[in-house]
Amino acid sequence: MRNSENKQIAHNRKARHNYEILEKYETGIALAGTEVKSLRDGRANFKDSYAAVRNNEVWLYGMHISPYSHGNINNHNPERDRKLLLHRNEIRRLIGKTKETGLTLVPLQLYFKNGKVKVELALAKGKKQYDKREAIAKREADRETKRVFRARRMSA
Repeated sequence: MRNSENKQIAHNRKARHNYEILEKYETGIALAGTEVKSLRDGRANFKDSYAAVRNNEVWLYGMHISPYSHGNINNHNPERDRKLLLHRNEIRRLIGKTKETGLTLVPLQLYFKNGKVKVELALAKGKKQYDKREAIAKREADRETKRVFRARRMSA
């Protein structure tokens, strides 16, 4: 793998189902050494994780990074809050946007880019239950349409 390629570590599968994505941001993340080693093994979980602005800084809450298997007593706390690294003007913009009702910051994926760990963060609006059912119905209808066209093409 070349150094300039992106290598995905983990992605938040539920995010696109539960939220309507409005904007995306690429952020850095402040990690301990054993966390990076654990991420190289692909040991991260986004379940119930979210980001929030606290004291003009953006923090990632609830992301689980398993302890490094070859670590010692200095291994990291798997559930600790992690600081996300953004430019000051991006943080100001997010402060304004998250004050609006219904908007939240959701991590979408975690990946390596040029040897650094990056988080794709999304400004998102929560979907209602009927929106989720509507999206599922649309996806099923699209699949059925593609299946019918494929069947016609094969028989012709």
